[in-house]
Amino acid sequence: MQNDVFEYKRKSYIEIGNIYFWTATIINWQKLLAEDEFKDVVISSLEYLSKQGKTDVFAFVIMPNHVHLVWRIKELNGKESAHGSFLKYTAHIFKQLLKVKNQILLNNYKVDALK
Repeated sequence: MQNDVFEYKRKSYIEIGNIYFWTATIINWQKLLAEDEFKDVVISSLEYLSKQGKTDVFAFVIMPNHVHLVWRIKELNGKESAHGSFLKYTAHIFKQLLKVKNQILLNNYKVDALK
């Protein structure tokens, strides 16, 4: 007799209309979300999706390297899922912020080879 009654089968998709506890992680568990400007991107993305009627966000917590959400996806965001839009938008903005930060660091630490 199989005991798979007690086994949790993880779903890798989100059905519209259901409430989910959902987690998104930063690649390689880097602590990117320790800085406020990256947290603000997460919050503004969630606000946008909520105001557009795509999601209901019941709770969230932003950890240094991941985000936990309790939310309901209400409808697609164009052709893509709301959670797909959330991931794509935040990743795009994070990449822009990191490019700016890296450029500032490079400019601050230039070495004058002539001295």
